[in-house]
Amino acid sequence: MAPNDASLGEAAELIAGAGAVLVCAGAGMGVDSGLPDFRGDEGFWNAYPPYERLGIRFAELADPRHFADDPELAWGFYGHRLDLYRKTVPHEGFRILRGWGESKPGGAPVFTSNVDGQFGEAGFGMVAEVHGSIHHLQCVVPCGPHIWPATDLDVAVDHETMRATGPLPRCPRCGNLARPNILMFGDGDWIPHRTDEQLHALNEWRREHRDLVVIELGAGKAVPTVRRYAELASAATGALIRVNPREPEIRHGRGVSLPHGALETLAALDARLKAG
Repeated sequence: MAPNDASLGEAAELIAGAGAVLVCAGAGMGVDSGLPDFRGDEGFWNAYPPYERLGIRFAELADPRHFADDPELAWGFYGHRLDLYRKTVPHEGFRILRGWGESKPGGAPVFTSNVDGQFGEAGFGMVAEVHGSIHHLQCVVPCGPHIWPATDLDVAVDHETMRATGPLPRCPRCGNLARPNILMFGDGDWIPHRTDEQLHALNEWRREHRDLVVIELGAGKAVPTVRRYAELASAATGALIRVNPREPEIRHGRGVSLPHGALETLAALDARLKAG
């Protein structure tokens, strides 16, 4: 990104003049931390070659029916991801965003479709995980509204077959199989109250902080949840900064488009802000 990029300067001015920062993040935010890009079948299969050999696509695998039909297959995928996310260190861009929030009276809460827990690991206080979290579990049935942390869970996975090989987690209430508290494709059994509480808190925050700038990072059009929320939150002011190397377009020109990766853009913006 060129230091004299006019759009970069415009984005920096929006951040400098705002009373609060709202971070809206999709999967692209985690790529600079080394997390796999599931965009399209090729991206998914590059990350998980065994599934390419089996001809299984991400949308097929992220289906809750597998927990009933083939729990070893289901927990092979989610157990591997849980271990991966636990070992992943949030990249420097997370620290930059948190620093901007700490410099604002309104702070920097987060709205994200990511289930990896990276924002919590990076120290953000208010995080709304709209698709749930892999670090929390629920009953497959479900037998009730109970959600509990996956803190002590360790699922053994055969990396050749990507199937779970050890004991699978169980619901402490009824003894049935447990699953991640994640909203999957065609999921009628997801328990949403943890996410609902987070969203309620974030929406209350938005009512109290109208002078915000929205920084959207790595949110694509395929599942447009994050993009729509970012556009809604910035509708009154047009103070939207969309950071996306593949789909940077902004409808009706209501905001600033930065067609680059998350980390390089945040670093360039931070340098511009520090330079004044």
